Amino acid sequence: MPDFDELVAEGMTAPFAGWDFSWLDRHSRTEPLPWDYPARVAALARTARTMLDMGTGGGEMLSRLAARAPRTVATEAWPPNVPVAGRRLLPLGIPVVQVEAARDNPAQNGTSDDGRLPFRDGAFELVCNRHESFRAAEVGRVLAPGGTFITQQVDYHDDDDLGRLLGIEMPEEPDTWLTLAERQVTGAGLAISETAKAEERTEFHDIAGLVYYLRVVSWSIPGYSLEKHRERLRALFADPGAWPVTKTERRFMLVAVKPS
Repeated sequence: MPDFDELVAEGMTAPFAGWDFSWLDRHSRTEPLPWDYPARVAALARTARTMLDMGTGGGEMLSRLAARAPRTVATEAWPPNVPVAGRRLLPLGIPVVQVEAARDNPAQNGTSDDGRLPFRDGAFELVCNRHESFRAAEVGRVLAPGGTFITQQVDYHDDDDLGRLLGIEMPEEPDTWLTLAERQVTGAGLAISETAKAEERTEFHDIAGLVYYLRVVSWSIPGYSLEKHRERLRALFADPGAWPVTKTERRFMLVAVKPS
């Protein structure tokens, strides 16, 4: 059986590209949300002629959708992801456009000009956005009259469980930023048709899976580093009663329509 250092090395060297967490499938289990975001997007895409996927990552979700609009475009702001998405999406006839990232929605002050979308007004009948920041005014601008915006977002306190497990003091935050997203979207002239909040549980079965996850999302746990927390992880590995390690993930979904 692999020892602690071997499992840590496995988690630190396992492949990761785009936004593909499939390596974790053998090392963790996640309960599904009460809504199926890809299915909701596909249902909307069946009646749309044009579609924009914001923050496509490596194009993983978009490439697997059950339906896409005849004219579909993807954007991505993280430069290393752009060629990954291109290799996956261009053979499907989907261009990938590198854009400047919008600052995190809770940090927007209404005066910044970042996060602009390089498309004409009213270009898309459907705009979808999974876990990507957005300028609501830009979303409203590129939506066609009668078009739909659907987004699933990571809510506050998403990684608090792991922070506490590692002895890290997590930042104080409000319970949710859904209300802020609602204000931003309605301020951009869209009418909200649906919102939902939910939690999902992820269980990590071994230290390799946990280290892999922490490596990929280290920016979401302030102060985490493998070097600094190796001995705490070693103690966790040695405690049979600690497994599976569970984290509660917090998400919300928002659907809005641009008036005709």
